[in-house]
Amino acid sequence: MSRRYSRVAEALCLAVACSVVVNHAVASTPITLGDAWGQALQTNPSLMAGDRNVGIAEGERRQAGVIPNPELSWEVEDTRSATRTTTVQISQPIELGGKRGARIEMAERGIDSAAVGQEQLRNELRAEVVGAFQGALLAKMRQELAEQSQRLSERGVAVVDARVKAGKASALEASRARLQYEEVRLEAARARDQYINAMNQLLALIGGASASGEPSLSGDVTDMPAIPSEVALLSRLDKVPQMRLARVEIDRQEAGIAVEKSRRIPDLTVSLGSQYSSEDRERVNLVGLSMPLPLFDRNQGNVLAASRRADQARDLRNAAELRLRSEVQQAYQQWRTAQGAISGFEGGLLASADTALESTTRGFQMGKFGFIDVLDAQRTLIDVRSRYLQALGEALDAWVRLERIYGDLSAQADNY
Repeated sequence: MSRRYSRVAEALCLAVACSVVVNHAVASTPITLGDAWGQALQTNPSLMAGDRNVGIAEGERRQAGVIPNPELSWEVEDTRSATRTTTVQISQPIELGGKRGARIEMAERGIDSAAVGQEQLRNELRAEVVGAFQGALLAKMRQELAEQSQRLSERGVAVVDARVKAGKASALEASRARLQYEEVRLEAARARDQYINAMNQLLALIGGASASGEPSLSGDVTDMPAIPSEVALLSRLDKVPQMRLARVEIDRQEAGIAVEKSRRIPDLTVSLGSQYSSEDRERVNLVGLSMPLPLFDRNQGNVLAASRRADQARDLRNAAELRLRSEVQQAYQQWRTAQGAISGFEGGLLASADTALESTTRGFQMGKFGFIDVLDAQRTLIDVRSRYLQALGEALDAWVRLERIYGDLSAQADNY
């Protein structure tokens, strides 16, 4: 190989090595909940699409204030040049009955609706990010506990095999130990798959890559915010985006009633023009006023429909209040129940189950207990850990449900 090609190869190898180092550094950088939320704000397409609604509403507001265009007309009577009469005329519609002001008011309510709707979309996205991030942490904890259980089961198999070789235990007990190990091993494999799926879900939500590189998460699944009391949550229910959006919708529909009522008054059209007669060789100025006569169509059907839409918006607002109140109460009760269970597990149940297994295993080694007692202690520890993870999952679900309604609860702690 020539010196030139050797240098090129060295440069390529160095570039590849640097790329690997950089990618490894990026992949190994711990991701916090704040990092995940900030990245979702920048990359989530649903939130970007929601941002367009405000611009759309502003465009509709601009169009609502535009004055109607004038109309230019040209007419010829008689095609013979000697007797031809030519008329040029410009007509300007003049809106009466406050049509323009009513349109502007309705369009402004549309801007308010788009802004509140975007705030609601942000809350929903944050709830999804919190659920995915904390869910990944919970899946990681489930994997770690499953691997601990697998190591405990391996230890049990080793203890039984030693006693079988010493003639102090039967082959049946060894079979039971291996069966228990296989069950725990499969559970550990499922836990690893669940963690990978949870990471992929999180990275897809925040615009990341695959979890094959296993980027680390910085956080503690047991570290949850202080949820305000039920009374405090319900007292601020009127200020959540869903309720504000329902009220804005009522205002928008009432503005729609004003728009339809304004259309009952016909518009006035003012015309100015000039008419020239080739036969008389004279020019005549024209001035005209025209207005439809509201004898049959007084827009009564549209006024009625707009009134019914406003009534419907009020009913939907009441339904939203009932639904949100019930959801807040259920989520808060779920939170309290889960926190009580978590306190019980962390306050002694987990340690007691672990101690019981350790004592039973030592007693089996000394011949004080049968291996069936060891299996029962292992199953008890696994069951306690499983119920602990379930309580954490229920608390996380309640937290996410409240975040979807209220937004960032930790940032609003001073408002309660």
